[in-house]
Amino acid sequence: MFGWEFPPLNSGGLGTACQGLTKSLAQRGVDISFVLPKSQGSIKVDHMKLIIADNLKNSKNNNIKNLSIKYINSILTPYMTSKEYTNDLKQFRDLFNLDTSKLIYGPDLFREVARYTKEAEQIALQENYDIIHCHDWMTIGAGIVAKKISAQEGKIKPLVLHIHATEFDRTGGSPNEIIYQIEKFGMDNADQIITVSEYTKNIISYKYDIPKEKIAVVYNGIESSDNWLNESYNLKKHYKLVLYLGRMTLQKGPDYFLKAAKKVTEKSNNIRFIFAGNGDMFPRMIEQSASLGIADKVFFTNFLRGQDTERAYELADLYVMPSVSEPFGITALEAMNKKTPVILSKQSGVSEVVNNCYKVDFWDIDKMASSIIEILENKDIHSTLSEQGYNEIKNITWDKAASTCIDI
Repeated sequence: MFGWEFPPLNSGGLGTACQGLTKSLAQRGVDISFVLPKSQGSIKVDHMKLIIADNLKNSKNNNIKNLSIKYINSILTPYMTSKEYTNDLKQFRDLFNLDTSKLIYGPDLFREVARYTKEAEQIALQENYDIIHCHDWMTIGAGIVAKKISAQEGKIKPLVLHIHATEFDRTGGSPNEIIYQIEKFGMDNADQIITVSEYTKNIISYKYDIPKEKIAVVYNGIESSDNWLNESYNLKKHYKLVLYLGRMTLQKGPDYFLKAAKKVTEKSNNIRFIFAGNGDMFPRMIEQSASLGIADKVFFTNFLRGQDTERAYELADLYVMPSVSEPFGITALEAMNKKTPVILSKQSGVSEVVNNCYKVDFWDIDKMASSIIEILENKDIHSTLSEQGYNEIKNITWDKAASTCIDI
């Protein structure tokens, strides 16, 4: 299995999904070698073997059962020479038959992906495997290389490409041509594609011209829990709190949430808004809150991890996920797991599997604002969404996702 992040060294839902899925697969007796770029720190889990790709002899962890993580050392090097970059990019271009004239993501990311692919070849030569399972575009090259190596050894191993987000999601419908080419190449060469929702399946079928019968849907899950921090918050004595938690990027729609917040403040003075996360839109959101005249009603926490994330969900009276294009949206399940009512964008995969919530179009800020007020001011609605949502997500599990993956 090739991935690009894993908790606690993750920046979004991809890492959370990989953790939940691999734990449940391992519990069902599947032996997994998980290949991961390592930027800093370390990961310790009870179902994994750790292998550092630049020291492949150190491939065992005696405390492991069923799942191993293999690290490819990955430290961004922005001061590389032009010759180094040209050589790496040529290898990357040749592998995918790419037109690199439209490269806009910058050399560092592509260099890292190229190096990850190169190191993956060495890992594939050393490992015994029956299935190659890749997560998103950065790992496609590694998967294809592993498949080629299996063919050289006499038996081609099937390649499964697990798509958590497409370039159309990340860019709001204006994809970078290089990333699109890589995704398309991977989808064409995969033996099976897995998406996290029907929403994403339809995008892949339409935008990438992939037959629907090649695509299977495996919804993400959550480990439900009744563990609570049970902390008291002075802020809640004075205000109702609405939470946005996620990356502040075009895909996630924080600007629509902020505009809805402005409309809410025009009708209620006892509601405050929390932005938890960072991203390229972070400075703009701070500036826009000031220009809208609601800077005193919006709190920015920056990126949260672990217990701080749980604290944010417990602190909130309502969670809003205003995504422009959301393949799934694990944060909605995390909020419901803390009995926090949610408002979901209709343009999301998670809206296909949960019903005890409000659903709005991301662009309909009037509806979003009125829904916020209605849920917070009507105690019966708030209580019903809280309890029924909490009960509903108990049936949306990683065990179900793992079972479906095994069937595939």
